[in-house]
Amino acid sequence: MTPQSKRLPAFQAEQAIRLAREALDIEAAAVLGLRQHLGISFAQAVEMMLGVSGRVVVMGMGKSGHIGRKISATLASTGTPAMFVHPAEASHGDLGMIKSDDLVLAISNSGESEELTAILPVLKRMGTRLIAMTGKAESTLAQHADLFLDCSVEKEACPLNLAPTASTTAQLALGDALAVALLDARGFKADDFARSHPGGALGRKLLTHVSDVMRLGADVPRVAPLASFSDLMREMSSKGLGAAAIVDGAGRVLGIFTDGDLRRLVEKGIDLRGLSAQQVMHPNPGTIANDALAVEAAELMELRCITSVLVIDAAGQLCGALNSNDLMRAKVI
Repeated sequence: MTPQSKRLPAFQAEQAIRLAREALDIEAAAVLGLRQHLGISFAQAVEMMLGVSGRVVVMGMGKSGHIGRKISATLASTGTPAMFVHPAEASHGDLGMIKSDDLVLAISNSGESEELTAILPVLKRMGTRLIAMTGKAESTLAQHADLFLDCSVEKEACPLNLAPTASTTAQLALGDALAVALLDARGFKADDFARSHPGGALGRKLLTHVSDVMRLGADVPRVAPLASFSDLMREMSSKGLGAAAIVDGAGRVLGIFTDGDLRRLVEKGIDLRGLSAQQVMHPNPGTIANDALAVEAAELMELRCITSVLVIDAAGQLCGALNSNDLMRAKVI
C-alpha cells in the first residue's frame, strides 16, 4: 500500500456498496420508464431521420453534450449520416456547418439550456427541422421543436438529486433506441457495419477474403502425384506451410500431405523412402474458394481440426494456401 492510498473503514465500504446499488436501481428504472413514453412521436422521429437529405446534427450542452457526441457516433456508424455541433460554438461561427436540409436533434434535460435556446430562432429562419429530446414537455426547447421526445426521469441517481446521472443514462438509451430502429428500417446489415469499421475486429472478419491473406505462386507447396517422397519432403520443408498439395497436370487438387500425416506414418514404422506422393497423400482434402471470407477458412480449420487449407479458384485449380498463422497475422482469429 502506497503512502497516498487509503482503505475505507468497514462502515464506509458498506455505504459505498449500498449507494452504488441504489444508483444502478434508479438508472435501470429510468431506462425502463422510457418504455411508457414511447409512442407515435418516436416513430415520427425515425421517419424524419430516414427522410433527411442532409445529416442529423446532434447538439447538447454539458453532460448532455457528451451523450450527444456518443449518439451522433452511433448513428453515423449504423448508416445514418450524423455529426455533433457544440451549441456554444454554433453561436460563434459553427452554425455555418448546419444546412437547411439537415435535421437537428437537440438534447437537454431541462430544455432551457441558454446556448441551445439562443440558436432556435436562427434554425427556424433557416428552415432546419428540430427534434427535441428533453425531460420537460413545457420547456422552451420542446415548444419550439417540430417534434418532442420525452426522456424525463423521476429522479437522478445522485444522492443530492442534482448531478445528471439517470437523466443522461435515459438520453443515451433513447439515442440507442433511435439508432437501432433506424438501422433496421434502412436494412443495415453486418457487412454494412463492417464497411464503416474496417479497422475493427468485425470489419476484418467481414471484409477480409481468403485471397487477401493466402500464399501465392511459388510460396504454395505442390508436387505431382508421382513425385518421390524425398521431393515431397523437400517441398514441404522449403515452403514452411506444414503441408504440401498433390496436384494433377491441370492444377487440380488430388490430395494433401501434412506434418501430421508424416508423424502417423513414422509411428506405424512404414518405410517411406520408396513411396510416391500419391501413395502417402490424404485424398480429396477440404479446400476453400479464393473469394470466400477468411473467417470461413478459420471455421473450416476449426471444424476439421486442421491447421492448413488449400485454396482453389473458380475453375477448381489450386491457386493458394494458408494456415492458422496467416490468419492470426491478419488478425482474423
